[in-house]
Amino acid sequence: MTEKSTQPAANTPCPCCSERPYAQCCGPFLVGAAKPKTAEELLRSRYTAFVAGHVDYILSTHHPRTVDQVKRKEIEEWSQDSQWKGLKILETEGGAAADERATIVFHAQYDLDEKHHDHFEKSFFEKDGGEWKFVDAQGVHQGTYTREEPKTGRNDPCPCGSGKKFKKCHAA
Repeated sequence: MTEKSTQPAANTPCPCCSERPYAQCCGPFLVGAAKPKTAEELLRSRYTAFVAGHVDYILSTHHPRTVDQVKRKEIEEWSQDSQWKGLKILETEGGAAADERATIVFHAQYDLDEKHHDHFEKSFFEKDGGEWKFVDAQGVHQGTYTREEPKTGRNDPCPCGSGKKFKKCHAA
């Protein structure tokens, strides 16, 4: 499958939701005229690459250590079949120009197969040869957790098997 990308107009707001024009935000990164100086710039430009279908950019900004885990066809399909609705950065640790590592938690919204999706992710970045690269990510659960087993009560025996009440053992 060949890359099928679109170029947002230079003066339109950047798809990454930075409130800056595309030509002054992610545009130069996607066309190779500049490199992201921070991990957040890289994350925003990668989101914009998903929106615009620039799969080659997504792959080229993946860290060499983990790029072999990426399936191009899946990236192409997700990029092209989704209607991207927005990006919000929730938390950033590291990632400045002088840093070597970064962790960014973000929320991306998109519609796929007539269903709305809220994608929460914790992404990890590292510099490789002085350039920021995406290394890996893990999903971030939002909402309530459902227990598979009943909650241990204060006066129940401690699950560790000590024979003590939970409140006097591991709940203390």
